[in-house]
Amino acid sequence: MKNHNSDPQDGFAGLKENFIQDASSGFIVFLLALPLSLGIAKASEFPPIMGLITAIVGGMVVSMFAGSRLTIKGPAAGLIVVVAGAVNEFGGGDTGWHLALGAMVVAGLLQILFGVFKLGKLMDFFPLSAIHGMLASIGLIIIGKQIPVLLDVNPALTKGKEPLQLFASIPEFIANLDPKATLIGGISLVIMLSWPFIKHNKLKIIPAPLVVLLLAIPAELILNFQTSQPKQALVQIGNLFDSIQINASFDGFAQTGTFIKFVIMFALVGSLESLLTVKAMDMLDPFKRKSNANQDLIATGIGNTLVAFLGGLPMISEVARSSANIANGAKTRWANFFHGFFILIFVLLASDLIEFIPNTALAAMLITVGIKLTHPKEFINTFEKGIEQLLILLVTILFTLSVDLLVGIGAGILTEILVNLFNGKPISALFKAPTEVSFTNDAYLVEISDAAVFTNFLGIKRKLEAIPANFQVTIDLSKTNLVDHSVMENLEHFKHDYERQGGKVHIIGLDSHQPVSNHKAAAHKKVK
Repeated sequence: MKNHNSDPQDGFAGLKENFIQDASSGFIVFLLALPLSLGIAKASEFPPIMGLITAIVGGMVVSMFAGSRLTIKGPAAGLIVVVAGAVNEFGGGDTGWHLALGAMVVAGLLQILFGVFKLGKLMDFFPLSAIHGMLASIGLIIIGKQIPVLLDVNPALTKGKEPLQLFASIPEFIANLDPKATLIGGISLVIMLSWPFIKHNKLKIIPAPLVVLLLAIPAELILNFQTSQPKQALVQIGNLFDSIQINASFDGFAQTGTFIKFVIMFALVGSLESLLTVKAMDMLDPFKRKSNANQDLIATGIGNTLVAFLGGLPMISEVARSSANIANGAKTRWANFFHGFFILIFVLLASDLIEFIPNTALAAMLITVGIKLTHPKEFINTFEKGIEQLLILLVTILFTLSVDLLVGIGAGILTEILVNLFNGKPISALFKAPTEVSFTNDAYLVEISDAAVFTNFLGIKRKLEAIPANFQVTIDLSKTNLVDHSVMENLEHFKHDYERQGGKVHIIGLDSHQPVSNHKAAAHKKVK
């Protein structure tokens, strides 16, 4: 069993103990976060400096009471779709921005309540393939929105176009591209896509976005963008102190349906993405510390409420920056603090440099994020888990692209329910699976009946989490007619977490079940 006495200390003792590692990792993450925060804000129809305000608050404030130690809090590309959608539906421009902020304030308060009422576990209610479909949809929408920015076309050509219309308009965008700006954007995209394949150890340490800026800014100066290019070619951020004021407006209450829709989407999508990142980073943490998901939701909700009043973007635990933080040797929450601190110092002392950044370079960074979210390997991995999982993913994508994100998630959930009914799940087991826990001979036996599926897993999980640590646990699935993919994967997560604490878990009773594919996490249905 792991000796937790070797864990890094928290609080000011942790700052003193790990100052060098956390400050150096925070600095590297700052180099990654600065351009991405600007690009995400701009793509979200927010003033670019608002992305930096979110990163500063997420780092310097939220890090102090977050439930996760190594995640980086800041604006996320995954929320671009929701934020930009809110701005546009509330009227666009400054008016849309102010009204969207009002919905964000309420969503932040709702996120705090999610944590207070310990609803972090609700993540397990959503089928994993629908979540992957949501993320892939977001990736496609980011790519569609950023291609015209990469080509530096007149914004009038994209105005009012939905995601599918943007993809259909790519030939028109190419015909109207700006050669100078596109050249910088194209080279930036090549760097972003090829950098992960660099083998040189010292070069790999340098974040790809920093390499892009080191090339794009001198190129822009040589090509004289300041006088030869239209205004949209360069980032415009303004003054930090002029920007910080109460920017949220609650006049959007008058548009009741729209207001409620975006409150739900901000709270739901932001919480889901944040919780998924926290879960993933716990598995990467070299000290195997387990985050408090509910405390993290409360901290993120407080941060979101604050930045929404000020005019900033919603924040989450962001996966790329958090992964970089761990990879660069961060030990405690102070790395997140330092990343926000360095952004603040840069904005105060060198904000003029930001206005030399070409928007095509930022677009290249965001397109790379989009490609990662919707990479073909995601579709292949989902197909390997079963053709029905690919169907759920594709339905989620189709409805998200053609309607919106909330409808897409709902369609994915409904498809999974229908698939489970088709595979033999009793209707009586829709939200409840009979689960008996017994204790004999210093070992626990958990017997699950009827069906173990995503809609009833919360009840199963509650009983599993009530089992004390350091015992032998057997989970018997022989009385089930169906165990779906989400439950198979979640049981493996439980096994991993429980055994990490010193116990042992055996999953039995699937001998009379037929897996729907060869993947270890495939759904299993009982052979009649």
